[in-house]
Amino acid sequence: MRPQVLPSPHHQRLLGAAALWLLGGGTLLLSTLVPAHTMLLGWTPAFWLLGAPLVVLLALEPSWPRQLLALCRPRRRTVRGAAWH
Repeated sequence: MRPQVLPSPHHQRLLGAAALWLLGGGTLLLSTLVPAHTMLLGWTPAFWLLGAPLVVLLALEPSWPRQLLALCRPRRRTVRGAAWH
């Protein structure tokens, strides 16, 4: 078993900044203040407001997607003993 290492304060600040960036970008795109696609820039606004912070979050915490999938998957019950009594 590996000992649990506490993340540094710098790591925590980066996570917080990326999460805030993602939340703010999502809010801007959902409120349509910033369009997701423009003729001049293409999909650049959507990338910089959603894609880039997601990449930063995944780079800082690569195990998060696996943990989220484990939470979403239905747990199978283990059958202990005979099915018929």
